[in-house]
Amino acid sequence: MAYLEGNNLVASYGVVPILHECSVEVEKGELAVIVGPNGAGKSTVMRVLLGMLDATSGSVKFDGKDISMLSTQERINHGMAFVPQTKNVFPSMTVEENLQMGGFIRKDDISKTIDEVYELFPILHEKRKQLAEQLSGGQRQQVAFGRAMMTRPSVMLLDEPTAGVDVEIRQSMWRYLTQLNNEGMTIILTTHYLEEAETLCRNIAILNNGNLVEQSNMKKLLLRAKRQVLILDTIETLPKNVIINDCDCEILDENTLQVSQGESTSISDVISGLSSQNINVSHLRNSQNRLEALFISLTN
Repeated sequence: MAYLEGNNLVASYGVVPILHECSVEVEKGELAVIVGPNGAGKSTVMRVLLGMLDATSGSVKFDGKDISMLSTQERINHGMAFVPQTKNVFPSMTVEENLQMGGFIRKDDISKTIDEVYELFPILHEKRKQLAEQLSGGQRQQVAFGRAMMTRPSVMLLDEPTAGVDVEIRQSMWRYLTQLNNEGMTIILTTHYLEEAETLCRNIAILNNGNLVEQSNMKKLLLRAKRQVLILDTIETLPKNVIINDCDCEILDENTLQVSQGESTSISDVISGLSSQNINVSHLRNSQNRLEALFISLTN
């Protein structure tokens, strides 16, 4: 039995249908991602799984319990937490007051949990007496994250947690999510950053126009990416023709080569093929990551 599962979910806003019989399953301890184009229904799925939006039909179970039978307080008590993409903080409260508000339902001493949040986000400790409205967007997102952690959740759902933050904070958030997952927390997130999905998550669900078009283990899904496109910078000036077995080669300029790998061709094969032609590579990068190519093929 999945830890959190939505079965044949149908949902709409007014008369506008959003989800069409979507089924999503997340096992305990997973770090899973839901991706899809704008308007695909990602945020709607999250809200239905949380019980914040009633499905027209279908059911949601959390740890074996029907989510519709649990009050908001009971969902929190059972370990559910949510971080919306709106950087949901109280702007006129200090960082510390925001964290205290996040733990208001608890009857025990929350000071230890606040210290744990500060350990995870040191910048929040520095700014603990500062009003949330005076923080940067990325710092406000850390406060929202910290508030959700104050309930000591067993499962956290995050709706585009790194949207609109700079690269440094995004990479820090990746480390935090990985650390929490390694410590046993079940995490489900939505994102527009496919690199983020591929780097962080073991399992993936892809939505398109309210339909679930793929739910898979990330590694198994990526095995379906038959070709990978590489950009190689070369030390030597490229000849007019470059030939590598089972690859399509295109010369972009005198020192830049684009190679579309064959299904059975490794990067080592590409490098060896060039070396045999007295061409040495100084730098290599992906033109398009594998998940992006699959995502486009599944949603177009």
